Amino acid sequence: MPAALAPCSVAIAVRPSQRDGTRETNHELRTWVDSIADLLADSGYHPVVERRSADEIGGTGLPVLTATEIGAQCGLAIVLGGDGTLISVARQLAPYGVPIVGINHGRLGFLTDLSEGTVHDLLPRLLAGEYHEEARALISAEISTDAGVEHFAMNDVVVNRGTTASLVDLEISLNERFAYGFRADGVIVATPTGSTAYALSAGGPILAPTVNAFTLAPIAPHALTMRPIVVADDSVIRITVARAREAVASIDGHHSMPLAEGDSVLLRRATTNVRLWHPLEYDYYHTLRHKLGWTETPEGLSPRKR
Repeated sequence: MPAALAPCSVAIAVRPSQRDGTRETNHELRTWVDSIADLLADSGYHPVVERRSADEIGGTGLPVLTATEIGAQCGLAIVLGGDGTLISVARQLAPYGVPIVGINHGRLGFLTDLSEGTVHDLLPRLLAGEYHEEARALISAEISTDAGVEHFAMNDVVVNRGTTASLVDLEISLNERFAYGFRADGVIVATPTGSTAYALSAGGPILAPTVNAFTLAPIAPHALTMRPIVVADDSVIRITVARAREAVASIDGHHSMPLAEGDSVLLRRATTNVRLWHPLEYDYYHTLRHKLGWTETPEGLSPRKR
C-alpha cells in the first residue's frame, strides 16, 4: 500500500454544472468546497482553491492558486464535479504530475469515484495511503495552422465537418505513411479513457485503461466497409483534410479550431500522463457494468406497460 500523503497544500477545483435546466447556486458549491476544506484541515492539510474555481463560485476565503502554482506547491488536487470538470483540470495539471481525486457532482461519473455520500469516509482513507494509482494516457495534438503549439486531450481529438451538412474527405497517415482515406462526417481519435465517450457512440470499441492503444472511429462514414480500428499508442497519426466545404478540429470537445483543405492534425501520445487516485475497492469493470447498465434486460431499460 502507498505511503500516506505527507502534510502539504491540497487544491480543490469545482465547476458549476447544469442539471435539468437549473443552474446550481454558487452558495451550494461554496458549501461543498468549505466542507471538503474543513475535512482536509482536520486531517492536517492546507486547502487551497484553483483560481478559475474561485472565480466561478465567487470566492471562498481560502488561498487561491493558478494551475502553475498548484503544480509547484500542491501534493494533490481534489476535483468536485463531473467527468468534464475532471478532464478540464487534468489537462492543466498533467504536466506537473499532480495526482487527482474525483468527487462525482455530475451525472455519469466514469472518472470521479467518490460521491457526496462517501467522501467523508473515503477521502481520509485515500489521504492515509489507501488508494490505487492509475496513469491515464493523453493525446498530444499539433494543428498545421498553429505550428509549435501543443494541445492535450484526455478523451479524444475529433476532426469533423463543422456546421455544414456536407461530408468531408479525410486522409489518415500512420507513422507518416498513408494508411487510408474516406468520406464521412468526421473521425474520432480516442484514448482508452475516451473510448467510453464520443467514440463509443460512434461504434468504437471500449479500451481498458491499461491498453497501450488509441482507437480511430469514423463518424457516419459514406462507405459501409469503413470501420473503427485500433492502433498502438506509439503511432504517429496524421489526419489531413483532403476535401471539405468546412472542417473543424476539436480537443476534448472544449477547444475548436477551423481547418481548410490541405490542413492537417498531428497526433501522438503525450510524454506525460494523468495520475488518478482510486479507492482500493475501485474496479474498472464494475464501473462499466454500473454506468453502462450491462446487467439490465430490455425490460429493465424501459418502462413496463400495464
